[in-house]
Amino acid sequence: MNTKELLKKVRKIEIKTRRLSDHVFGGEYHSTFKGRGMTFSEVRQYQFGDDVRNIDWNVTARYNEPYIKVFEEERELTLMLMIDVSGSESFGTATQFKNEIITEIAATLAFSALQNNDKIGVILFSDEIELYIPPKKGRSHVLRIIRELLEFSPKSKKTNIAEALKFFTNVTKKKAIVFVLSDFMDSNYKDTLKIVAKKHDVTGIRIFDINEEVIPNVGMVEMQDQETGELFLVNTASKKVRKNYSENYNHQVAYFADAFRKSGAGALSCRTDQSYVKQLLGYFKTRGR
Repeated sequence: MNTKELLKKVRKIEIKTRRLSDHVFGGEYHSTFKGRGMTFSEVRQYQFGDDVRNIDWNVTARYNEPYIKVFEEERELTLMLMIDVSGSESFGTATQFKNEIITEIAATLAFSALQNNDKIGVILFSDEIELYIPPKKGRSHVLRIIRELLEFSPKSKKTNIAEALKFFTNVTKKKAIVFVLSDFMDSNYKDTLKIVAKKHDVTGIRIFDINEEVIPNVGMVEMQDQETGELFLVNTASKKVRKNYSENYNHQVAYFADAFRKSGAGALSCRTDQSYVKQLLGYFKTRGR
């Protein structure tokens, strides 16, 4: 697309997702992802109801009356968006492709973080790291992220979530809020995810299309693997073919749910023909309790 069309698309996404972040997600994001660290601020005299665990015994002994330590929440956070740009994301049978939904969700989260004065970083990945945008603040930074998501052309069409998580660990030393946006048509990332989730606040958002769940019976069909480019004939009239496909798909969905649950990370699934707003809001409200 040319520059004019790109800017028009960026503006359209900004208007939609900024409205969502301002009026729907902003407060939920803040209450869900408060500053996790606490820094020492001052000491003051003990008051009825104060937590005795915060008593500063050295100051208390010096003045012969109880004093407590006062802490302040570390408010500045870093949001890292890990976004799958592999070939399977360029699929959709409803009004939008999976990668279009991913772009909108990423923009909504980025503007919510911006409203909270947090830094936002991005990792675009396939089976390799396609692009790394270091965390930074500001509207222009968020708009750059949206532009990249709209026009970026990956070198590879395959997926390797474990490699992306390893790269994230290497470039991110402080605790961060992490959203992994993918269809999670991959496996063997469970152990790496467990390591990452011990230090960081991780959420997986699985984007999928209703017609990925089952193959309809439409006879002999030529299909293409979006990640390998391979063309092959599939006999969709065969019950065995449809059963094997469903079993493989359900295995990957179950792997996603199991991996995130056992690592202690959050997870939700959004279908391309349904509103991601309701899913995200429900997740934020549950996490914020």
